[in-house]
Amino acid sequence: MNVPFLIAKRYFFSRKKRNIISIISNIAMIGVAVGTMSLIIVLSVFNGLEDLIRTIYSSFDPDLKISAAEGKSFETDTEFMNRIRRTPGVAMVSEVIEDNALLRYNDRQMVVKVKGVSENFFEQNELDSSVVEGHNDLYLNNNYYSLIGRGVQYQLSIRTGNQFTPMQFLYPRNTKFNPLNPEGAFNTMDIAAGGVFAIERQYDDAYVFVPLQFAEELMEYGRRRTSLEVRVETGYRIETVKESLKKVLGDSFKVQNSDEQHTSLLRAVKVEKLFVFITFAFILLIASLNIFFSLSMLVIDKKKDIAILASMGATSQTIRNIFLMEGALVAFIGAAYGLSMGMLVCNLQQTFGLVSMGMATSVVDSYPVKMNVNDFIFTGVAIVVITLLVSIRPARKAAAMSMTENL
Repeated sequence: MNVPFLIAKRYFFSRKKRNIISIISNIAMIGVAVGTMSLIIVLSVFNGLEDLIRTIYSSFDPDLKISAAEGKSFETDTEFMNRIRRTPGVAMVSEVIEDNALLRYNDRQMVVKVKGVSENFFEQNELDSSVVEGHNDLYLNNNYYSLIGRGVQYQLSIRTGNQFTPMQFLYPRNTKFNPLNPEGAFNTMDIAAGGVFAIERQYDDAYVFVPLQFAEELMEYGRRRTSLEVRVETGYRIETVKESLKKVLGDSFKVQNSDEQHTSLLRAVKVEKLFVFITFAFILLIASLNIFFSLSMLVIDKKKDIAILASMGATSQTIRNIFLMEGALVAFIGAAYGLSMGMLVCNLQQTFGLVSMGMATSVVDSYPVKMNVNDFIFTGVAIVVITLLVSIRPARKAAAMSMTENL
């Protein structure tokens, strides 16, 4: 029989009178519940945002991306490409040339990211499902076509499939600038817009996909590439194939998975989540100060009970544990309500999208949420630590009381 727990439970659930001590205990319990609920909801929103970022990039990014460790391009040849293709787990390799260029259409112009891709590029991603107008065939009927972002289309008022008014790309040549002939400092090439894609504003407002040969000629890259995009074969772990490619390519190349291609953004989300957790932990600590006050007042109110228990043979440790248990009951019942309410709110948000993002977005209308078991565990650990911090002093004070003075 756990005597300290039984006595603590008796004190907590006693309904003989509703004095100031019970009121403060209830306020403390409500404070812990609200703080816990808020912490779970906010952490779940950060989890949802992290997943949303991965979802957005998954339709655009390859399983693995190979790029130069230094500089923005590297030389390739048949032997080099065959070494990569022969690596176990490599299902497909797409060649990419990507750089900024000036795009003109009629009397408008803007700087865009031109991404020249090989013919198998759309076989290893989900970009074709994001085409909202036209087609994504870059090689059709012996003609070159481009796939443009919806933001680029809107800004330049581009009509797809218009061969009479093609888009014009300008890229600086690697020659000395001649002020008498400024146009000669640029390579100029025309191409029609075959389709429009819509993924997310960051891509829609900047990217234009063109055939690899078109980018080679425009930018005078020859056999140089800015990156190689690798699709991992089904049944192989991405990390295993990544390590194999690192051994094959050496230190001159970077091999990055999808998360590593956006390290800074995902790290920013994780750092923000950490600081939010710390902030809400302090809020929980402040809310739990009411536990300290209620226990201190309970110790004063129960001086005679403590003296009687001591005269009956209760040790200082037993008396201390009674008040530690009392604090734990207040905190854990509040935490249980908070966790339950947090889970309920998150489920409602997932199902009905109660809270809108409040902005125009092509991806989601409401805040994404994802509950994570680790968040519940860390929140529980934080509550245990906070409860011990605020309960230990009143409990020690109760254990140190004199039996003779209070009988």
